[in-house]
Amino acid sequence: MAQGSGRTAEEATSLGRAVGLVKAWVERCGWIWVEAQVIELRRRHAPTQFVTLRDTASNVSAVITCTAGVLDAAGPLVEGTVVVAKLTPRVYAERAELTFECAELRVAGEGLLLAQLEALKRKLQAEGLFDAVRKKRLPFLPRGIGLITGAASAAERDVLTNARLRWPGVRFVVRHALMQGAGCAGDVMTALGELDDDPSVDLIIIARGGGSLEDLLPFSDEGLVRAVAAAKTPVVSAIGHEPDCPILDFVADLRASTPTDAAKRVVPDVAQEVAVLRDARSRLRRSLVGRLQVEQAWLEQIRSRPVLKDAAATLGPHHERLRQAQARLRAGMTRRIDDERRGVEYALDKVRTMSPQSTLRRGYAIAVVAGGESVTSVAAVDVGDEVRLTLADGWLDTRVEQVGLADSADSRKEKP
Repeated sequence: MAQGSGRTAEEATSLGRAVGLVKAWVERCGWIWVEAQVIELRRRHAPTQFVTLRDTASNVSAVITCTAGVLDAAGPLVEGTVVVAKLTPRVYAERAELTFECAELRVAGEGLLLAQLEALKRKLQAEGLFDAVRKKRLPFLPRGIGLITGAASAAERDVLTNARLRWPGVRFVVRHALMQGAGCAGDVMTALGELDDDPSVDLIIIARGGGSLEDLLPFSDEGLVRAVAAAKTPVVSAIGHEPDCPILDFVADLRASTPTDAAKRVVPDVAQEVAVLRDARSRLRRSLVGRLQVEQAWLEQIRSRPVLKDAAATLGPHHERLRQAQARLRAGMTRRIDDERRGVEYALDKVRTMSPQSTLRRGYAIAVVAGGESVTSVAAVDVGDEVRLTLADGWLDTRVEQVGLADSADSRKEKP
């Protein structure tokens, strides 16, 4: 089919030819440097990368393509970075899309400054200056607080006013310094050194109100950051507002979002502490009362037991058993004594029965000659011998007049 000129409906040309003509015309424009802001950046594991740029003053945006090497050469890029790019317009014929091919990409304006700050931040982070283990603990109630800020600044007023509202007795040692400009970092380092050497200062606050990136740039100075990291005294960074984040915030022992926030975080609230103390005392009192009540109940329970109510009560059964044992012992001893008494009496009766005295009571007598020998036979005496006769109730001295034998009544010895 012949291609028409496209000037009339009858001479209509093909869409592909029209797009091709536009592509040829566009690509004859050559390259051009543009300034824009990165609004979307997605790296891929592919040779071609896609980046969306938007005009800094309008809503015009475009997708550019580039190689991974171009992106790497630009340095650290994040969404929102302002860049200048060397672009060549291209038309993708299949979809009639206008794109731009980027041959070179550079961070520009604040973006360049942010890139430099990011590089410094990564360097200091690699050295360990941001590590949590290096952070010093803030004292609960510092004896003195060093304050580095601008003379008669709103930051100074905010810190002093809010800190004294929380703790009226707080003591400040104020050092004024330039808080922006070329001499700012040096002034702050000098004041920091003076306060760090003051033994009465337990805490240092570096405070400044908000400002532009250039205004806050001195608080990302490498020399100041290293000085803060080397300080013996804990340092609180209170630079700018919540979105502001100079490198000083990362190396300080505490970052406060604003000077007012710093004042609230370095001293306790006396009213709150009194309330906490009052609550603690109340809880302690309740705890002690509760413990005393428990112990009192336990003591009452112990006291109500029979053994404590009547200490002798537990001795009753033992006393009864002892009494019974004593009775049994007494009865046993009595029986034993009676038995022994009867035994003794029986033995005594036997002894008495066999004793000479018993024999004497039956009418017998004991004859004893003068030499004291008992007379057991008539042969032991002669007529005329003196013999003492012992009777049951006494004795008699006698003389033998006649001797007779028991087997013969007639056998007698007569006195010559």
